[in-house]
Amino acid sequence: MPTISADAIRTPRDLAPFIDHTLLAPGATADDLARVCAEARTHGFAAVCVRRDQVGEARRLLAGTKVLPIAVVDFPRGEGTTGARVAEALDAARRGAEELDLVIALPALLSGRYEDVFEDLRAVVAAAPVPVKVILETARLSRDQKVAAAALVRCAGAAYVKTSTGFGGAGATAADVALLRRVVGEDLGVKASGGVRTAAAALELIRAGASRIGASASVAIVTGVF
Repeated sequence: MPTISADAIRTPRDLAPFIDHTLLAPGATADDLARVCAEARTHGFAAVCVRRDQVGEARRLLAGTKVLPIAVVDFPRGEGTTGARVAEALDAARRGAEELDLVIALPALLSGRYEDVFEDLRAVVAAAPVPVKVILETARLSRDQKVAAAALVRCAGAAYVKTSTGFGGAGATAADVALLRRVVGEDLGVKASGGVRTAAAALELIRAGASRIGASASVAIVTGVF
């Protein structure tokens, strides 16, 4: 997690250590990946978050920096079997991912099968050799479902709870971030992702309790104004 607090953020450039710079659009090219990794190196972002087939190249392009290569798992629907999700997580780590952003088992969560959600998360987290962030897709959940899901993420041993994929309608809100922070406490990270396009929006989410911001508009955020 960033070593600076929200109170220490004075300019948009101070947001850079909080940002996971994302490239998740289908059809992203090698040139797109090279550009995103160069931007991450230049601005000192926390990480570059990509699909599994690009994470090995991202790792190569980020070598010699503190920027982490991250891969998404079972993205964006969270509909795979536990076995398939474990296999995908292991493959992503073998390819060079240093963190994984895993979509929660959404069908089970939405139908209230919380024990199944927990067992799935526990299996993936236990198998993964790197920290796991769990994406809830908060826009599709009731308040009670958000609370239950965040509690399950914490109990399963994940490193972070994350708001959104960015592909499920509405994205991160300060209210959701604050709620997730209250549920998981200070031991877990909270990643706010989806629709974050300005420095002011990023700062609001950090003040609400986010320890990471997922964004594709990262350069605009750190070169913008509050």
